[in-house]
Amino acid sequence: MRIRKKKWAEPELSVCDFFVKNPEEHTGQWKKAFAKEQPIYLEIGCGKGGFAGRLALENPDKNIIALDIKIDMLGVGRRTIVKLFEENGKMQNDITNLLLVNYNVEQLDKIITKEDEIERLYINFCNPWPRPKHKKRRLTYYKKLEMYKKFLKKDAEIRFKTDDDELFDESLEYFKQSGYGIIYITRDLHNSDVKDNIETEHEKMFSAEGIKIKYLIAKQKTTKN
Repeated sequence: MRIRKKKWAEPELSVCDFFVKNPEEHTGQWKKAFAKEQPIYLEIGCGKGGFAGRLALENPDKNIIALDIKIDMLGVGRRTIVKLFEENGKMQNDITNLLLVNYNVEQLDKIITKEDEIERLYINFCNPWPRPKHKKRRLTYYKKLEMYKKFLKKDAEIRFKTDDDELFDESLEYFKQSGYGIIYITRDLHNSDVKDNIETEHEKMFSAEGIKIKYLIAKQKTTKN
C-alpha cells in the first residue's frame, strides 16, 4: 500500500510506549519485551494497524508484534490503535500486549529467532506482485515460508488472507513446496464457518466491491522419526 509522507509519524512514534525503536536489541528475547510473558502472535505488513489493534484488544492473553517496513504506515497504525482502545474504554497505557516494529521482512530472521517461539503468523492482503520477475517478493513465496520456520514453533499456524485469486492459488503451491499442510481453506471467508475473523481495512473495501476473500490456515507437517 502506498502512503504519503506523514511528517508527524516519526515524532509521535518516538514517544510511543508500544513502538520498538531498536528491534535488534530484542533478538531472541521478544518474550521479555512485553509487560507480561505470554504467547506471541506476529503480523507482517500490518498496514494501518486496525487488525493488530483489534487482535490485541480481543486477546489480552496474547502478545502481538505488528511489523511494517513503512514508518509512516506505523504512525497511522499508532493512531488507529490508540483510538480503538479509547473507544473501548481503555487508555493508551493499557496497550501493553502490542508492539509496533519497523523492519524489512526480507531480513526478519535477523531480529526474530527460534528462541522467540512465535505461535501464530498473520499475512493479511499482502502485495500480490503479479509480474513473474517480482513474485519472489511475495510474503507467501516459498523461500520466505522457509525463513519463517526459523522462528515459528513447530505447531504454529500461518493464517493468510487475500482478495487475489492468482496469489492465493500460487501460494497454495508455495506452502506445499515448503512442507506446510493446509488445515483449513475457504474461497469465501465471509460465508464460511470461521468465527474469529477480524476484518482489515482492505478486507472491508474489497468485500464492499463484491470480491470474495480467500483464506487459509497452514501448519508445518510433522515428520516421524
